[in-house]
Amino acid sequence: ILAMATSTSRLSRAPLGARRLDARRPLSTRCQASSTSSSSRGVQSKDVNSSGSSASELAFMSVDGTNNLPANQMANNAPAAATWTDRFGDAPRKGSDVLVQALEREGVNTLFAYPGGASMEIHQALTRSDSIRNILCRHEQGEVFAAEGYAKTTGNVGVCIATSGPGATNLVTGLADAMLDSVPMVAITGQVPRRMIGTDAFQETPIVEISRPITKHNYLVMRVEDIPRIIREAFFLASSGRPGPVLVDIPKDIQQTMTVPTWDVPLQLRGYFRRQPAPPTRADAEAILDAIEQAKAPVMYVGGGCVDCGAEVTKFAKALGIPVVQTLMGLGSYPLTDEELSLGMLGMHGTVYANYAVDQADLLLAFGVRFDDRVTGKLEAFANRATIVHVDVDPAEISKNKYAHVPVCAEVGQTLRLMNQMLDSNFKHLKREAAEADGRGYGDWREDVAEKKKDFPMQYPEPKEEEIYPQWAIEQVWEATNGNAVVSTGVGQHQMFAAQYYKFNAPRKWLTSGGLGSMGFGLPAALGAQAALQDMGLADSVPVIDFDGDGSFVMNCQELATVCVEKLPVKMVILNNQHLGMVVQWEDRFYEKNRAHTYLGKSESAWHDTANPDDIYPDMVMMAKSFGVPARRVFKRSEMREAIDEMLATDGPFLLDVMVPHIAHVLPMIPGGGSYKDSITDGDGNTRFE
Repeated sequence: ILAMATSTSRLSRAPLGARRLDARRPLSTRCQASSTSSSSRGVQSKDVNSSGSSASELAFMSVDGTNNLPANQMANNAPAAATWTDRFGDAPRKGSDVLVQALEREGVNTLFAYPGGASMEIHQALTRSDSIRNILCRHEQGEVFAAEGYAKTTGNVGVCIATSGPGATNLVTGLADAMLDSVPMVAITGQVPRRMIGTDAFQETPIVEISRPITKHNYLVMRVEDIPRIIREAFFLASSGRPGPVLVDIPKDIQQTMTVPTWDVPLQLRGYFRRQPAPPTRADAEAILDAIEQAKAPVMYVGGGCVDCGAEVTKFAKALGIPVVQTLMGLGSYPLTDEELSLGMLGMHGTVYANYAVDQADLLLAFGVRFDDRVTGKLEAFANRATIVHVDVDPAEISKNKYAHVPVCAEVGQTLRLMNQMLDSNFKHLKREAAEADGRGYGDWREDVAEKKKDFPMQYPEPKEEEIYPQWAIEQVWEATNGNAVVSTGVGQHQMFAAQYYKFNAPRKWLTSGGLGSMGFGLPAALGAQAALQDMGLADSVPVIDFDGDGSFVMNCQELATVCVEKLPVKMVILNNQHLGMVVQWEDRFYEKNRAHTYLGKSESAWHDTANPDDIYPDMVMMAKSFGVPARRVFKRSEMREAIDEMLATDGPFLLDVMVPHIAHVLPMIPGGGSYKDSITDGDGNTRFE
């Protein structure tokens, strides 16, 4: 039955995005899966890649029986494992206890798990752990987004656990989200007993097959002895190379099987290591620096691949005096408050001057980016004057959307570090001071971009009397927090406003759903970030703010219970316009303002028409208080700062419901498929569009 299910899935799965997904997979997709007889059930764990092939079929076992991890990669979990003590000694224990102990050895302090019939054994084992805290989210989608928030804040692997069937399928959106945003995550699911797999048993879903296109790798554990190896592999795969989610599916009878684990087992990842890029060479660095030497108008295009090397990004940009634009996922990799070199975000809702700089550049230094459609718009018009340098750890991204004249497949941080060392050694006297002293440098180019910044500053309409514009509200929170908060968002207008008006000066303080655009991301991600700060000892000094829209917030509002019960002091700022604001904006611009199910309030009376607070629906303040979370609503600008101060001073979670006009538009805006020349810089819902 297992063999038939694997084969059928492999043959019927559409190859959509196969090149990109396969590039992140540890095992060769050129191998064909062979049939496995039903008699092998329960003998070999299924280590399943995108082709349906198993590790045994691909023969990546260590030949000499030693661990095939290189020495520098062996250290991935060494600190936790080195100080770990086996509380069972040499005594047998359940597979579920082996799993929990394997997580302890990986250094897991906090995870997010919701129990069910097929995962009860894991939860029982968690109660026997003295070092792992489980935060009980109220929905599996909440827990997977919380694991993402934890991972994005710490840079470590986020962990979530769900039961079989609907519990597992509720993780799917989060897995896809983590895949597209390259978030390191290990998701563990309970499964029906091995003998029942393929029989349509109660709460059975083939989660390995379902999740295969949206995970970096996944496993179906069929031998209890394989748990230590599989968990080590899962954590290593999730965090190495281009990070991503790994799913481990464990049948209930495996969880109940008694065993004495062997911890130091060889990993079966030889093929994965062969596919990892080598460190950058001096020749790679010289090719990039030579291109910089020839350029007159260079721009650094910095993405999510730079969040772990912000210091190197900043040093490199300042050393050369090159303007920097950042993607939605890369915000904070370079300080947004640097008025000289930082041009803010580029793309559909990026600044005019950032998009202008890319349009006019003769050299585009693309570091840790994937030339996403929301950045490039019309591909053939994007940076069409520029020589393109593309540095990325994933070979599938190089020249995928835009041809790279200087391709470097290597880790971005290592590449920048090498180039910074060469610049410190006065390589070709490229540093800003030396270059400008002899008439080189990019002073004229910076002045050109600065003029565009003066012509098209970030701005929004003057309010009517006490009206609160969402952009202004975000600026007020930025000022009140001194820009020091960890910020999460849902998806919609509020997300873009936060990206535009909260000026991040460091990476890993911005948590948002970029590639997938998952509404409901904000609150769960914020509680995951809050848990991370507690583990890091920073909870008292760094606030966590969830900027959310009323539509996005409701999608996971049940997590108000989690932040209350778990005493997580998340601060929620709801920019409440009673509509699906981003869709409304497109209706205004391109559909003659025809409202097609984008109003979220009462059908008989709209607050924006009546100005009656009783017509606000749903009542976010009442909702929050019903969960035990203090809350307040503001209508006027004069109330805003006092309300923010109250929110920040509250010891625990707090919800601030900020009523904003539904006519506000996120500007600038480049329509889908457009180019810089199509930029829209004015107008709102009151404007008549032809």
